[in-house]
Amino acid sequence: MIPRSTSSYGSLYVRGKVFALISLLLVLVTLLAACGGPSNPSTSRYGGTLTMVPGPTGDYTRNFNVFATGSVLNGAQGLVYETLLFFNREDGSVKPWLASSYQFSSDATSITFNLRPGVQWSDGKPFTSADVVFTLKMIHDHPAVDYSGLWNVITSVSAPDNHTVIVKLKQPSVPILWYLGGQTYILPQHLWSSVSNPVTYTNPDPVGTGPYVLKSFTPQLYVFDRNPHFWQPGKPYINEIRYPSFNSNTSADLLLSQGAVDWTGLFTPDVNKTFANRDPAHNHYWFPPNNVVTLYPNTAKYPFKLYRIRENGYEPPSHPTALVLPANQGTLSPNYTNASFTMNTARAASLLERAGFKKGSDGIYVDRNGKRLAFNLNVVSGWTDWVTDCQIMASNLQAAGMDVKVNAISYNSYYSALQMGSFDTAISWTTTGPTPYYLYNSMLGTTNTAPIGQQATSNWERWSDPATDRFLQQYASSLGSTEQQQALSGIQKIMVEQLPTIPLIYGATWYEYSTARFVGWPDQQHPYAVPAPYAAPDEEIVVLNLHQV
Repeated sequence: MIPRSTSSYGSLYVRGKVFALISLLLVLVTLLAACGGPSNPSTSRYGGTLTMVPGPTGDYTRNFNVFATGSVLNGAQGLVYETLLFFNREDGSVKPWLASSYQFSSDATSITFNLRPGVQWSDGKPFTSADVVFTLKMIHDHPAVDYSGLWNVITSVSAPDNHTVIVKLKQPSVPILWYLGGQTYILPQHLWSSVSNPVTYTNPDPVGTGPYVLKSFTPQLYVFDRNPHFWQPGKPYINEIRYPSFNSNTSADLLLSQGAVDWTGLFTPDVNKTFANRDPAHNHYWFPPNNVVTLYPNTAKYPFKLYRIRENGYEPPSHPTALVLPANQGTLSPNYTNASFTMNTARAASLLERAGFKKGSDGIYVDRNGKRLAFNLNVVSGWTDWVTDCQIMASNLQAAGMDVKVNAISYNSYYSALQMGSFDTAISWTTTGPTPYYLYNSMLGTTNTAPIGQQATSNWERWSDPATDRFLQQYASSLGSTEQQQALSGIQKIMVEQLPTIPLIYGATWYEYSTARFVGWPDQQHPYAVPAPYAAPDEEIVVLNLHQV
């Protein structure tokens, strides 16, 4: 749960053998110090060059605009520009960062941030509350960059002094703290006040409060150097960070296996053979789950508006509540501790027949009007892992009496169909945050959906349910953990009993690293941040914990 206050300083998934074999089933749902992490400054060694490959990108375009979500270069969010707070999505904790503390009002309709004194921009100018107010007002004045919908909740923002920011809200909203404090990168007013269009501005020479500054740039390589004005004493330890460009996983994997790369976020086939076993003492990986890959049935369309059709579902290795476990184990309702999806094809056939379906001469069920139980399953062409999953689903469902066609299409067509509701079923990702609320709100909240033909933001399956919305509102307006857990348990019951979506498999955080040159990495025993080099702002937390061997 998000605490009421805190005080100062102190689209890829796990594959292998575990992906879902889907057939006709009956669902029987039976603040740490600001620097974070385990590094010991007394033994840390300064210097060195860290080479990072978040993923294959091709040639780079010089764009360090934190608002350019699709094209901003890695490192801009975190290593250069920072947030007021850091949310560890691995354990749900909140750490002070540019803000040394925050407090909600007793009715959760305002948040006061107390800024850390002595922070400077990398050009030596002081960081003050005016920069925070400026950033939030720029977002207000340019709704196209208000990706989190901050100003749907905020009424005003003010700075009574150089180190205090007060944000007033239209209604009680605890979840906004994540978007406001953990996902909004603060910009320097003295430089960005002259930017007329923050959507198109490329910000080629970034000036931030983070631990690094841009040293050089080419389309094939950009390099960060230590920020001499960084506010954490003695940090960072690493002198230089290099981001070489690669056109494919294959070329990056080659350098990774040769020890030329320290940190990657690649999908590496047979990772033990190609990487870990080549140098077991130094080559490591950890793929913690970070979201749930889900089958979205379009509940606004026949036949998926029928609960019995959704109930005749699937055998995924993920949890029926869609919680990412074990990270969210503490929020799992005790009613569903041992919940799972269980195969029972005979019972499934009985349910279909009770719903009025009969098996036709071709083995496919038909409804009372003679309409065959046939539908498309959308997936992105070229996403070979998901395509394979969908083919397995279709094959098993076909054998069970459903005529399923795998519809592999371009990403643009796929995403447009999700947004506009022009699909039968689709395999897709989910959105996560520091607590399960963010997953459930994104996936199930009525405010995030729209009628077929209108654009939905994230509730692709068009789930609109007053009980779900009441639970979401209960969570959002509650500061108490008991009330919040009651709301989450209520939503879990809806997920398990009504199946608005079908959780399939856990999505992985891709993370391979080498301890040959640097140590201090997060791992299963030290999950102090999301470990992927493409995760923002977590990559800053990781870098600040690394030092030479």
